[in-house]
Amino acid sequence: MRILLLNGPNLNLLGRRAPDIYGSATLADVAEQCRAHAARLGHQLEALQSNHEGELIDTIHAARETADGIAFNPGAFSHTSYALHDAIEAAEVPTVEIHISNVREREPWRRISLTEPACVYQIFGRGVAGYLDAISHLHYRMAHPPLTLSYGPHAEQVADLRLPDAPGPHPVAVLVHGGGWTDPYTRDLMDGAAVDLTTRGTATWNIEYRRIPPAGGWRDSIADVTAAVDALSSISGDHGLDLDRVTVVGHSAGAQLGFFGAKTASVRPVVFVSLAGMLDLGNIGPGFDDLISAFLGDDGHARLQEVDPIRALPAGVSTVAVHGRVDRSVPPDQSRRFVEAALVAGDPSRLVELAEADHMDVISPLATGWEEVARACLGGPVRFEDPPPSV
Repeated sequence: MRILLLNGPNLNLLGRRAPDIYGSATLADVAEQCRAHAARLGHQLEALQSNHEGELIDTIHAARETADGIAFNPGAFSHTSYALHDAIEAAEVPTVEIHISNVREREPWRRISLTEPACVYQIFGRGVAGYLDAISHLHYRMAHPPLTLSYGPHAEQVADLRLPDAPGPHPVAVLVHGGGWTDPYTRDLMDGAAVDLTTRGTATWNIEYRRIPPAGGWRDSIADVTAAVDALSSISGDHGLDLDRVTVVGHSAGAQLGFFGAKTASVRPVVFVSLAGMLDLGNIGPGFDDLISAFLGDDGHARLQEVDPIRALPAGVSTVAVHGRVDRSVPPDQSRRFVEAALVAGDPSRLVELAEADHMDVISPLATGWEEVARACLGGPVRFEDPPPSV
């Protein structure tokens, strides 16, 4: 695939302009990281930056013949330029819009993008890492294009369905992304897992849900995940899904939500798979206090009994908890304590610890240990490096 990395006005000042907002990396640094990431995925990348709207439009027009995907940070033009919107739409080249900062938490005028509706996806608020995520999204979208369906009326109540090439009925893996329940982190984080599991013969239902801010909070997030699991019953006939072989897979904060989806949905999964899951919120450490407080809102930690998976056992479903031993984001003890408690509560549960895996490795098909993760997600045999923890 030929990828065009396109940057709009003022991005040439990266590293000097408002580093507290945009970071210290220069545009040259970003381009170098993007070329390396594209090459790792097997693609070529060309980078261009312009402060001139007309030059950006001409470049997008030319991309019809020269690019298979565009990763585009329009800068302030995204808030003002209908012409760029029309150019992206006319070019018919899949384009991912990128913003380094969290535009939804800045000035009101930055919260509106005129170019986003012409793009296949928008990534914001992840710093320069958002560029790499945009390239990954283009890669996985080309590898196996999803069918995006709504499971509710809210804009966030959507999910990407991918089906294996073989005829159904197919087992289904419901994927619940992490990101601390916060707005910038969306279902594209699970694109790689979705494509890999689909190629292994399992349909994947990669769901979005309401997050905080501005929409969501714990009630909405849990309700959305539950509704997304139950929505399988309404689409199973048209898409050849086997509702007797459903797995719910949650990563990080998504594991917390996935637990309640698995526990409460009327479509009953055969297994809940936690990947580096936040499963014991009351004992996760002081570094998470602000995040959990934002998720719980005014009710504060008094609501932990209702939102903490370890306090809501038994789940009534078996669990496989996968965690990297070098996870620097969510402590591996989260999975160890949860499995111990689940076994005491009577839920069949297993622990899989990956010796060299960090937090994001457990959702990346490119990472060491992914075969172990995939087997857990598909309900196949699991090899333990250590025995399950004693109870």
